[in-house]
Amino acid sequence: MKGRVLVVDDDRSMCETLDVVLRQHDFAVQWTTDPSEIPGLLERSDPDVVLTDLHMRGVSGLEVCERVAASHPDVPVIVITAFGSLETAIAAIRAGAYDFITKPPEIDALVVALERAIQHRALSAEVKRLKRVVEESERFGQVLGSSVAMRGVYDVLDRIADSTASVLITGETGTGKEVVARALHDRGPRKKGPFVAINCSAMPETLLESELFGHVRGAFTDARAPHTGLCVQANGGTLLLDEIGDMPIALQPKLLRVLQERRVRPIGGNEEVPIDVRVVATTNRDLQALIASERFREDLFFRINVIHVELPALRARGGDVLLLAQHFLELCGARAGKRITGIAPAAAEKLLEYAWPGNVRELQNCLERAVALARYEQITVDDLPEAVRAQRRAAQAAVGDEGPLLPLADVERQHILRVVEASGGNKTLAADTLGITRKTLYRKLQEYGAASGDGDE
Repeated sequence: MKGRVLVVDDDRSMCETLDVVLRQHDFAVQWTTDPSEIPGLLERSDPDVVLTDLHMRGVSGLEVCERVAASHPDVPVIVITAFGSLETAIAAIRAGAYDFITKPPEIDALVVALERAIQHRALSAEVKRLKRVVEESERFGQVLGSSVAMRGVYDVLDRIADSTASVLITGETGTGKEVVARALHDRGPRKKGPFVAINCSAMPETLLESELFGHVRGAFTDARAPHTGLCVQANGGTLLLDEIGDMPIALQPKLLRVLQERRVRPIGGNEEVPIDVRVVATTNRDLQALIASERFREDLFFRINVIHVELPALRARGGDVLLLAQHFLELCGARAGKRITGIAPAAAEKLLEYAWPGNVRELQNCLERAVALARYEQITVDDLPEAVRAQRRAAQAAVGDEGPLLPLADVERQHILRVVEASGGNKTLAADTLGITRKTLYRKLQEYGAASGDGDE
């Protein structure tokens, strides 16, 4: 069943006709010739879409739109009328109609409109559900997600939160490695201690060494005062070595000795200082490949890789995209002082289609931009960056000898269009070749935006 349709028309024969036709297209149908029955039918049958005539005795289709919008705003209404003027269409949309079709309706076009309306309602419900999930979810710190991939990550994090063993967190840029590291600190036995982070790729070797281990006065030029290194500053807490794969090779044995001995000697100093820190390292690099090319020490790798946590890319997290988008929407809306209630279904669809090469960080930037540009209480497609609006999600399957593996719907679309082209546009011949009815072929082509005339010439 594609969905539940409530038909409202004072013409009984029209109701009976639509009942038969729509059932043939796998819709569940209820109908009434009395608009006063609409409230009860809405409550009892919970339709996915309402299909109403515009001109009826006693009540107009515009009033039906207004009533449905007032009591069940999530149920889309499609208006059918013999008067297809622009003014009538505008009035219907203003009254809350989702779509507008002229009478008598072309069945294939009506089926497509109903399918889109039902999909619109389903996506609206998903956006609302995710908003509730954001509000009610049990998170691991600020780490958010309900996908299968993230549940596996949560399972590992829960088991290692109370440990003091070193942790290596890997994943693509923007997947939230530092957020996970901070969540581990906040949930662990060292949460009352300091959380100290340093980016190993953000400074030259000499400065990085001084920042990590500290120095005494006069240790080098401009060392006019002693400096306590971050290893000591993190004592009793957590030391995050961010992007450790970019640490200079000459500095790696010094770090290894500190991690093994748990003692630090400042540059130019004679005395070692004992430290008690939990080390968490992150990288987006392939450390095994760096070891093979002698740009990373294998003994240091074994020291930091006591426990390994791999963060999945956002494109592998399914519906987490909308869950995170709702979370960022609320954060950015509060920060900007704008009342943004949610994400329009069309915009949500674009967010799901995009591949997110920049992962969670890119999504956060996208929502921050959308909130800044938003003119309405919902984020619309126009508020999204051009890359998100224009690009469909790339196939996530592996690439084989015949190219990327595609979703079944894409394979079907390509095959149907190829057969139609090979048939010279003759839809009867194409339908026979495909083993489907001509009506089914025409409906498919309408969905693809490729229907043009009868095509049997």
